[in-house]
Amino acid sequence: MFDALPLQLREALAARGYEQPTDVQSAVLESEASGRDVIVSAQTGSGKTVAFGLAMAEQLLNDKGAMRHAEGPLALVIAPTRELALQVSRELGWLYEKTGARMATCVGGMNPSQERKNLRSGANIVVGTPGRLRDHLERGALDLSALAAVVLDEADEMLDMGFRDELEAILDASPDQRRTLLFSATMPRPIEALAKRYQNNALRIATVDKGRSHEDISYQAVTVSPPEVENAVVNLLRFHEAETAILFCATRDAVRRLHATLQERGFSVVALSGEHSQQERNQALQALRDRRARVCVATDVAARGIDLPSLSLVVHVDIPRDAEALQHRSGRTGRAGKKGTAVLIVPFPRRRRVESMLQRAKIKALWTDAPDREAIMAKDRERLLETLLQPVEVTEADHALATKLMEQRSPAELAAMLVHAHSSKMPEPEELMPNTPEARRAAQQDRHRPGFEDTVWFRMDIGRKDNADPRWILPLLCRRGHITRNEIGAIRIGHDETHFQIPRAIADKFADAAQRTAGGDSDEENIRFEVSEHGPRSVPRPNRRGSPKPGPRVKPRPSRGPSGPAGHSANPGKPGQSRGKFAGKQTANFKGKGPRKAPVSSSNASGASGPAKADPFANPHSGNPDRNPGKKKIKSKDRGKPGNHRKAGKPKPKPRAAD
Repeated sequence: MFDALPLQLREALAARGYEQPTDVQSAVLESEASGRDVIVSAQTGSGKTVAFGLAMAEQLLNDKGAMRHAEGPLALVIAPTRELALQVSRELGWLYEKTGARMATCVGGMNPSQERKNLRSGANIVVGTPGRLRDHLERGALDLSALAAVVLDEADEMLDMGFRDELEAILDASPDQRRTLLFSATMPRPIEALAKRYQNNALRIATVDKGRSHEDISYQAVTVSPPEVENAVVNLLRFHEAETAILFCATRDAVRRLHATLQERGFSVVALSGEHSQQERNQALQALRDRRARVCVATDVAARGIDLPSLSLVVHVDIPRDAEALQHRSGRTGRAGKKGTAVLIVPFPRRRRVESMLQRAKIKALWTDAPDREAIMAKDRERLLETLLQPVEVTEADHALATKLMEQRSPAELAAMLVHAHSSKMPEPEELMPNTPEARRAAQQDRHRPGFEDTVWFRMDIGRKDNADPRWILPLLCRRGHITRNEIGAIRIGHDETHFQIPRAIADKFADAAQRTAGGDSDEENIRFEVSEHGPRSVPRPNRRGSPKPGPRVKPRPSRGPSGPAGHSANPGKPGQSRGKFAGKQTANFKGKGPRKAPVSSSNASGASGPAKADPFANPHSGNPDRNPGKKKIKSKDRGKPGNHRKAGKPKPKPRAAD
């Protein structure tokens, strides 16, 4: 099939090891597609860049295989991202190197003045992103009057990214007799509309075989506990020891955090996300190509256009947003007939979503556990034996050194030292929680952060009924105990009380500070802290009526308690809680605003009698004794509200409305 191409292109392909064209390359070189507009659907890694490079050769080269002379660019290639545009420019550069073609690349993040200079110096092929190309077009630096071929690479992605206006402006400024080649992984309605408007009698070429689209990629789904995702990443990298691997995260913050974690573990890793400049991105990719780095942590900015021949492992650290993103991420490996592995790290609660995504993408994945320490060590031994048993050329100096070592150590000792020297260069595997329901429950109860191996449980006399919430409990403990949030362990909120952990080394210091800061005028200074001998008890969470779950709901009988008339709480110090219809309900004024206030009393905190301070958060219908002193009659409109119950007897029924 390559025999019909000009000599210069055949030599360039042979130098790159191309013997036979791929399916998409064969399709665009058929006589039926010669000179026509085409719409091509092909899977990632199928050689699309070389395909449209060969397809437009008819419009660019003369009879002698040299680049035709023109006043402006003859070919324009538009790509959605900077990385893809730069890669397309490199591919077309070696393909047309012997034809005398001049290349110009126009992408965001590069020097626009230098790009304009390259355009004016007689560029034959221009590759760029839509925004930068439109900018050059409007400034008069890009002349499209002589354009013979336009290529829209990853057209669906460009429309998804909002480049429709830029594409239309560029295509409207190009000659009507140009040839338009549209490459798109999917064919949604916007792509159909774009093709109908800017193409004439386009030939459709589809080389995607749904049964074979994933045959070069081995998919695995690894289930882990949510807190152990990073540990699973470490073990996957150690188990596969891929020559090059890409780890995909959902956000820039996740990329930054995982990059720092892997650097600390000893991996040679680079980062790639939208917060990096174009120069930093180029340096990161070059480090991967030069083997100075083996791992790349990236966002979806690297899901298209990144072509690394040595890439054999893709890890989805964060689950892709949809099946299409999954395929584009995974498509960075298993390219050009090479085998690759794509691993999805699936937290336990998200397994159903991933199963549904795999089903929509028609991908069969092997569900498995993350490799543990024993599996990694066994794999290391296999790789070490394979490496050491390979034939090597030994010099006389090597023989002399080996003889000297044999005089001082036995062969067994030398072999052990060699294994140790090899293993010491590798990061240590992580200990993972066993993937069993029992182990998961136990780990959830016993898991602690470093530094909290030996702790003391404290308790405080507020709980869920007082609207206890970690968002205000944590700052409260820091203020009262003169500690930082990093010195507070687990917090367990019960119905009537809350327990929390303090490292034993600072437990006495915390207790002394909490005692010194107690007894003030504010309600939080009156909350008691004390050491709990047994810690939180595993009891069923009470339901709204105060009875434990599970069990039947029992309606409590109203009774006269020591704190006041029937219907009021018989437990002093717990305002706003009644035994009747409203038992266990919280007053709306306290929602999310901290602990409930202490009961209004005729004596202040120091014991001196006098008027009580006004409670700014108090509900006017919350049972305040000063609200209804003595036998003051409750108005009918307030009857039935918390704290405004009738003194005794059955409540008076409301009159029924007339039918």
